[in-house]
Amino acid sequence: MYESTSIIVTANKKPTEWAKMLEDEVIATALLDRILFRCEIINLTGESYRMENRKTFLDK
Repeated sequence: MYESTSIIVTANKKPTEWAKMLEDEVIATALLDRILFRCEIINLTGESYRMENRKTFLDK
C-alpha cells in the first residue's frame, strides 16, 4: 500500500520558513524530508480569495 495514495498539504509558509515556525531546525528538516519525498510543489501567487471572502463576510 506504500505510495498508493495522494495527499495534498497546503501551507502559507515556505519550506525554508518551517524551522523558525516549529522552533526546531532538526524536526523541521526531518518533517520536510518525509513530506517532500517524491512530491510536486505548486507555488500559487496572487490575491487570496479566502481573505477577499472573509472581508465580505465581516462587512455584513
